Amino acid sequence: MNLSKEMQIEQKVEALLEQMTLEEKIGQMSQIRHFEDDADAHVTEKFIGSIIHTQGPTPGETALDWQKRFIALQKKALSTRLGIPLLFAVDAVHGQNTYEGATIFPHNIGLGATGNEKLVEEIARITALESQATGFNWVFSPCIAIPFNEKWGRVYEAFSESTALTEKLTKASVRGHQGNLSDPTTVLATAKHFVGDGATDFGVEGGNTSLTVNEIKDLLLPPYKTAVQEKVGAVMASFNSITETSMHNHKALLTDTLKVGMQFDGILVSDWKAYSRFNGIAVVNAGVDVIMAVDGDLNDFQEGIKKAVQDSAVSIFRIDDAVRRILRQKFRLGLFENPFPDTTLVNKIGIKSHRKVAKQAVRESLVLLKNKQKTLPISTETKKIVVVGEHANSSGLQSGGWTVDWQGKKENYKGATNILQGIKKHAKGKVFFDKDATGKHFDADVAIIVVGEMPYAEFFGDIGHESNQLELTLTEEHQKYIKTYQEKGVKTVVVLVSGRPLVVTEQIKQSDAFVAAWLMGSEGDGLADVLFGDYNFSGKLPHSWPKSVTDYKGKYGPNFWDDTIEPLFKIGYGLQY
Repeated sequence: MNLSKEMQIEQKVEALLEQMTLEEKIGQMSQIRHFEDDADAHVTEKFIGSIIHTQGPTPGETALDWQKRFIALQKKALSTRLGIPLLFAVDAVHGQNTYEGATIFPHNIGLGATGNEKLVEEIARITALESQATGFNWVFSPCIAIPFNEKWGRVYEAFSESTALTEKLTKASVRGHQGNLSDPTTVLATAKHFVGDGATDFGVEGGNTSLTVNEIKDLLLPPYKTAVQEKVGAVMASFNSITETSMHNHKALLTDTLKVGMQFDGILVSDWKAYSRFNGIAVVNAGVDVIMAVDGDLNDFQEGIKKAVQDSAVSIFRIDDAVRRILRQKFRLGLFENPFPDTTLVNKIGIKSHRKVAKQAVRESLVLLKNKQKTLPISTETKKIVVVGEHANSSGLQSGGWTVDWQGKKENYKGATNILQGIKKHAKGKVFFDKDATGKHFDADVAIIVVGEMPYAEFFGDIGHESNQLELTLTEEHQKYIKTYQEKGVKTVVVLVSGRPLVVTEQIKQSDAFVAAWLMGSEGDGLADVLFGDYNFSGKLPHSWPKSVTDYKGKYGPNFWDDTIEPLFKIGYGLQY
């Protein structure tokens, strides 16, 4: 009798599991960083199951150097008694964004504005390939949160406030990343963060989500059901709490709902330092399979779980369930036969065809909110254009957080094209750059004023967090850029570069045309393609757009499912010229 491929994998998993000691099983559940002290020794002596690359020393200068570092660690794992290969994970959330020179796509909020599932699938496919090219076989993407409040610092990581749109794009993203898992150009995808990360009270990262069971079921869980149906390889637990119970300890949701109810058979991975942050062994008992045992957590985790099993505080059945899931995905990825990355893939990083797709995504993500008296498109024959604002001349600023560095960059980065470069390429007349609106180019035919947010990631982007002075409005300086030219009667096109809708009601009134450009990634010249009429606008708002900061007095901002707050623009709004 010929067994199916899945049945063969299950037999291999059981055969391997039977041979494993408790220490080897706990090792498979442990994830460490490649640059930690004694990382190499820990792989062999502590039987580490997976490696994560995060902010910190890179594995090398070139993509080949990155591969070499991971190959060296993989050889260490293969030298152990059972030779179980490692998984290598990275937060590739808009392209392989940790490697300078990779193709960086618009953040998910921009992809939500495109509404284009075929494009999202292709972006995920390219991200998978460029991730494999730098040595990774597992990405912590896509984020499928449903943001309820623009004060949350991770709004841009999610596609939309719409559950239905998020479901559609989740399906595309998982398909694109994973393809045929045993193919060396695909990766294990991770749906995150389960669950309620974007729906916390007042938009606090890692805060409390006070939704009812039915609201969670109807608004937040459907994208996870879609991801599981698409055989997503992993799900990451969230930092938030649900009615005061930490999600990392929430067995009813992690095990009963996700693993049993949805029949998820992949890896449930923790978020950062979960063992020490969320009550130790309670994290494993709730259903988490892989622990990010970083920043000094490794010994505590391994010794704590071993003692807990010996004391019957954690059952061996729970440990075996975790290890089965880990081994299953390693077999599905074909790592036992092909444990090393394909060195020829390094030549595919940031190639022209990949950047072409990223540029298409920029064009389709742009949302036109105002176009008074057909200000747009701008004629390429326009005699004098002034481009205002530092965001216009920085690929770092146009890309947001999770770009090369965790908190993003303020400078241009390798391989990218910024907004100003794109405008100069299109315009046949003179183009002047006025970084801070002090250049007094009041004789310009048109001023393209690029304003927005500085890059941020995670809680550093929460409005009201002690680490920043962020507001839901533009800074006074950026408001001044617009006012300076508008008051002199210069035709004014405002481009907003932001990770969320902002309160810009007054600035929209002041402008002749207003464009929401989100966080564009490496192909900033895609904006000029639309401003100058090579392509029309097609983007639609993936979020309700706020009128006033008073919209945020309650737990949530304006949302399509809540008619108590009237937005300035409804979700789905977007003009064409």
